[in-house]
Amino acid sequence: MSAVPRVIEPLLYTPEEAAEALRLGRSTVYELMADGALEYVKQGRCRRIKVAVLKAFVAGMPSETTTH
Repeated sequence: MSAVPRVIEPLLYTPEEAAEALRLGRSTVYELMADGALEYVKQGRCRRIKVAVLKAFVAGMPSETTTH
């Protein structure tokens, strides 16, 4: 009987991981952090972005609408 590996969902993302999840560039994420559009926590020199912050950021993005 083999043990099933446990998957632990991350609670915090590095800016690089957040960029990948958002499908944005790393520098764009750092700009959003600097502008205050993406809140982050700082521990020493490390910056991390909460999953809830990323979800709220995406939820607050305007939808693109087109009219024909």
